[in-house]
This record gives sequence, structure tokens and C-alpha cells, in this order.
Amino acid sequence: MRGISRRRVGIAAAIGAVSVLALTSCAGSDPGGSTESELTLSDEPVTLSFTWWGNDTRHAITEELIATFEEEYPNITIEPQYTDWAGYWDKLSTSVAAGDTPDIIQMDEKQLSTYAANGVLADLGGYSSILGTEDFPAAVLGTGALDGTQYGIPIGINSYTIMANKTILEQNGIDLPDDETWTWDDFIDTALAVSEATGGSVVGTQSWGFEDGGLNNWLRQRGSALYTTDGGVAATEEDLASWWQFLLDATEAGATPDPAATIERETGGLAESFTATNASAFGPWWSNQVQALRDASGKDLVALRVPALDDAPDGWAYYKPSMFWSASAKTEHPAEVATFLDWLSNSEEAADLLLAERGVPANEKIREYITPKLDEVNQAVVTFLDDLAPLVGDAPPATPPGGGAIETIIDQHTQRVLFGELTPEEAAKSFIDELQTALDDAAI
Repeated sequence: MRGISRRRVGIAAAIGAVSVLALTSCAGSDPGGSTESELTLSDEPVTLSFTWWGNDTRHAITEELIATFEEEYPNITIEPQYTDWAGYWDKLSTSVAAGDTPDIIQMDEKQLSTYAANGVLADLGGYSSILGTEDFPAAVLGTGALDGTQYGIPIGINSYTIMANKTILEQNGIDLPDDETWTWDDFIDTALAVSEATGGSVVGTQSWGFEDGGLNNWLRQRGSALYTTDGGVAATEEDLASWWQFLLDATEAGATPDPAATIERETGGLAESFTATNASAFGPWWSNQVQALRDASGKDLVALRVPALDDAPDGWAYYKPSMFWSASAKTEHPAEVATFLDWLSNSEEAADLLLAERGVPANEKIREYITPKLDEVNQAVVTFLDDLAPLVGDAPPATPPGGGAIETIIDQHTQRVLFGELTPEEAAKSFIDELQTALDDAAI
């Protein structure tokens, strides 16, 4: 969950990027030296540009990473280019349009296919003589691949969770649910018990339905997916309607807040959420948000597995990459780019600085190395993700070009369902129509 205003700024930028990229796709079609035979490090000074988004903490850590790398490779200079999330995609699309694509790009899953399809990103498979990926599980590495071509190296992994406030549950004599066996009905029953025990002063669970993480889990438990492998909408009206109907039933029963309160808190972002302010016992969040939520609430919050259907297929759970390392297809220095990406992805020196700032390391060997150095909360997150591994299946089909609009589309439809402006069935049909239109409009 992030504030609606911030999400919409980022999405608007991404949609703008699609238009710009469509005009520059021909200029980026040459894969710029991604064949192994050309990966020879230069003896001469080389400068690489490196762009990322983040806050002041991430900027400081990344500048330390750059300085450490430059000490080890004194002829390679890394030129930092960074901004916050809101301005990142506008800045990147402008650079691409100007023919000045950064050599190394911090990439988001929702934008990966758009940039890859327009020839902006390098085929990292051609960097394999330098850039190793053998310590990345296939289900994780696959999130950065499109049609068998690797365009992104996952940096960190997350999983969708139900965050539980153990303090609230204990204060009201309610047991922490067994997340290895609980169902969606168990989840709502427990949430209702909280609402009843507190006389409504604490709501059972924060609402969901404002981004695609929860929807992906719902669909995968029904043997479906959000997208087809060829870039269309795979979700059926029946599955989508059942998702919104479940939310509507939970809201009407009193397990979730009233719609007006939900929308007000959603707009405020994490710090003002029901979970962070101890106004709910449960809430849907990503696993990498445990620390921020605990810091905000001051309570004992733990991540639980998402409830499951009794007949959910094997492999319904999935790991979501926090972000990727990608490279420009037009870089003039592929060997140096591959060296920097390999160092970021596989070296203990980089891991000592990154820790879990960009998420729990996707590289299993690095994750094992770094775990003893993490704080108690992040160690618990690592354990949670490791324990989830037996349930994790193949990576979901990649978000196709135009799919960056999905959070706005989901958000709008959930609001209209909660306020009675659309039935779940009407929302399902409208959602598919709008999302498919966004995909069609972005098609090359």
C-alpha cells in the first residue's frame, strides 16, 4: 500500500514513458555489444552512468557502493544519476528520447517490458561470461526475463503477506492464526472477532483491492493469472467479480472499515494506514514493509502467509522482485557494465553495504551470507520468505507494455465497488475492458 497520489504520479510518468519510447524504439533496437565475444575490459578509463530512484538513505548507500567499486576497479568511474520515485520515470524517458540512456538502470517490474520491447534494455544473457546468475532461483530470475531473454537481474525479493498485530490480538484474547492452514473464511472470521472484541474501536483488517499484489494471489489460487504470456488480460470476469464480492461482503459484515475511512487512509500512505496506527489487527502488505510498519506502530507486527483456498493448486505463491538491475542496449562499454552488475549482484562487498535496503537479496548465496548481519526484523523476514519457498511456483507472466496503468484501474474500480457505484460483476467487465485498452494502446 502506498498513497494514492504518489502511485498516480508514478503511473502517469510510466504511461508518458510509453509514448516517448514508442518514438525511439528504432534507435534502441541494436543490442549494443551484448555478445560474449565483445566482453573485454578496457585498459583505458571508462565512465558509466547509473540511474536509480530512492530516498536519502538509499542514495547514501548507493554512493558508498560506487566508491567501493571504484576502489577495486580504478579505471571505471560510475556517474550517479538519481531522483525520487515520483520523478524517476519522466527523467528516464526523457533521457531515452534524447539518446542519452544511462548505462545501468534500476528498473521496476511494471516498466521492464515497456523498455525491453522498445529496444532500450540489453540482453543480459550475452553478459554471462562476466555476469553470473547461477545463485538465483529460476522462479526469481524468470521475473526479469521476457520471451526467454533476460533484461533484468532481480535485486531483492518480496512476497505478499497479511500483516498481523500480535499486540492487539493478545490484548483481546485472540490467538494468532495458523498461517499454514488458514483459509480466506478463517481470515475474515478472525477479523470479525477483533472488531467485536474491541467494540469497533479497532477494526479487524485493513481493506485490500488497491494494487495488483493481492489480486495476483487470488487469481493464482484459482489456477489463473493476471496476464497471458503474450501480453493480454488473462483474468476472467468470474474470478475478478469473486475478488470484489469477497471484499464487499467483508466490509458489509464489519471486518473492514467503512469505505470513506478506507479511502481517506489509503490516500495518506503507510504512516497513516490502519495497520501503522494500530487501528486494525490485520492488513495486506508486502514482506519488505515489516520494518517500516513496526517502526510506525511501535507494536509487535509479524508477516503471515496469505490465506488460501482449500483446493489452491501447488505453486500459487510467488516471489515479487523489489526491483531489477538492467543495462542500456546502446552502452558503449558492455564489459564494464557487466562487471559492475556482477559486483552488485554477487559480491560480498556490495552485500555488506546493501544489506536488505533494496529487499531481501534474491541471490540465495548472498542471502545466506548476509542474514546473520541483518537486524532481528529483517532476519524474521528472511525466515518467512525461506519458509514460503515450498509454496512458490513459476513467476507470473510479466507485466506487458501498458500494464503500468493497472494500479490506477484497480484503485478506481475498488472504490466504485465499495461505494456501490458498480456491482462486482460490472467492475470485473469494466476492469478487463480498461486494462486491455491500456495494453492495446501501448502495443508496438
